[in-house]
Amino acid sequence: MKYLVAILCLVQSSWLLAQEYTFGVVPQYEPQKLIEIWQPLLEQVSEQTGVKIKLVTVESIPVFEQAFANGEYDFAYMNPWHSVIAYEKQGYLPLIKDASRKLQGVLVVNKDSGITELSQLEGAEIAFPAPNALGASLLMRVDLAQLYGLTIKPVYVQTHSSVYLNVALNSTKAGGGVLGTLKQQPQNLQDKLNILYRTREISRHPIVAHPNVLPKIQLQVQQAILDIGQSEEHKHLLAGIPIIKPSIATLADYQQLTQWGLRSFYVEN
Repeated sequence: MKYLVAILCLVQSSWLLAQEYTFGVVPQYEPQKLIEIWQPLLEQVSEQTGVKIKLVTVESIPVFEQAFANGEYDFAYMNPWHSVIAYEKQGYLPLIKDASRKLQGVLVVNKDSGITELSQLEGAEIAFPAPNALGASLLMRVDLAQLYGLTIKPVYVQTHSSVYLNVALNSTKAGGGVLGTLKQQPQNLQDKLNILYRTREISRHPIVAHPNVLPKIQLQVQQAILDIGQSEEHKHLLAGIPIIKPSIATLADYQQLTQWGLRSFYVEN
């Protein structure tokens, strides 16, 4: 009997290693850039764990939202509010976050626009990546409406990069992004923009796992990313995301968002 048990365990372990797990990424950038950022990291995680991981990219945030709402990803990198919704809809659990910084939305204007006060944006068209991009759009729109009483006209342009370009070209008076993506823009584009406002802070984007993924596999992937963050040889693989100091994430890190009134601004697909 013990030999049968050993064989069954070996077969199960072989099946787990042979299974391919999907990894979805919120489309802050165009798919090709996401591949450049994420593929080397996921390959290293696979090498360290033996777990096969397939990167899945999509063109827009609404498509990404529908995918995780349907439970299509085994693992995913998503914004904090998405993680709240993903837990409610599918039971996704946070595994990893960046402990070095908080997420904060920034509102940028053209440096030559003469706009120095939020009140100057009353009734203005403002560019956002998508309705539910957290720092760049959702939290920003909540702050402008609830904290400052502004009425604006949102224009959704799909990516953070497109937001900054729209503002630089004066296509919109302002645009919502996050500091991380703003700093990754070409310097000549950054030089055309000023930060007018910063939102309230929240723990940064988590990497989450679907509850159908066995706890053993979740822990292996979690530990591999923690180890990569400690490795002088490999920690650069996290820099492009960016995750500077990976640490364990929990649901409690993100539940305060349910108290900030975001639900009334969230757009269900």
